[in-house]
Amino acid sequence: MPEPTPRTPATASGGQVSYAIFELARAHRGYASALLREMGLHPGQELLLMHLLDRDGQTQSELLESVGLDHSTVSKSLRRMQDAGLLVREPAEHDRRVMVVHLTDKGRAMREPIAAMWQALEETSTRNLSAQQAESFVRTAYAIIDAINSRALPQEDSM
Repeated sequence: MPEPTPRTPATASGGQVSYAIFELARAHRGYASALLREMGLHPGQELLLMHLLDRDGQTQSELLESVGLDHSTVSKSLRRMQDAGLLVREPAEHDRRVMVVHLTDKGRAMREPIAAMWQALEETSTRNLSAQQAESFVRTAYAIIDAINSRALPQEDSM
């Protein structure tokens, strides 16, 4: 187990890896948020745009599944993005209750700025890592993600 660092609170000493992940996520999210603000986007909107850039004309349900966020968060983001002129939502021809999301020209023009933002984020994030360390980190991160996603959920008490 790693040695506690001066930054780790004593209460988290039994969770060195988890606390480091928390700190990493907070720093990464903060920097990404600053870059997104410069582009006029809120955090999470770039993920929706990237999925639509890969496949325009998805339903809101498909986008929900792609980004793994809750319905209200995605709905609010899509509304903001529509107000900003990045996309339009239209009822599906097969079922008028289903909303299909399409990018506007302004939304499609975000491809290069978003790609540049991710490149800048990557360069800053990996500045102190060798190529081998970066590859090892990605493998380790996905191993942790898989472990968390495959965990056995605690059984709920029957009442």
